[in-house]
Amino acid sequence: MRVLLDTHLFLWLVAGDSRLNKTARAAIREASEVFISSATVWEIAIKVRLGKLRADPAELLEEIGKCGFQELPVEGKHALPLAKLPMHHGDPFDRLLIAQAMSEQLRFLTADSNLSVYSDLVECVAGGR
Repeated sequence: MRVLLDTHLFLWLVAGDSRLNKTARAAIREASEVFISSATVWEIAIKVRLGKLRADPAELLEEIGKCGFQELPVEGKHALPLAKLPMHHGDPFDRLLIAQAMSEQLRFLTADSNLSVYSDLVECVAGGR
């Protein structure tokens, strides 16, 4: 199984946060490939600049490779599903990550159970915002 992690799961994994539960850890460990979107790095950088998050975006970008993950760049084809996604959820980063997962046929692992309405590719594995 190939997976795309949402921003929270990636941050929790890197920080060793207990909110990344056994189910999430197992799904990540068992995946054949794990992707982190470049949109995740963008979201982190914006939240750091706004004072909503304390992190070093450059270090987190390095962590993608250190963890054995792959960076998934945002491409034009990833924007196409956005035109058809219902507005169940207003967060543009989450919506873009879902669109990427749909375009690339990746299982999207998230902590936000509200996102499961978008696709059967969305799997809530931790927390529950």
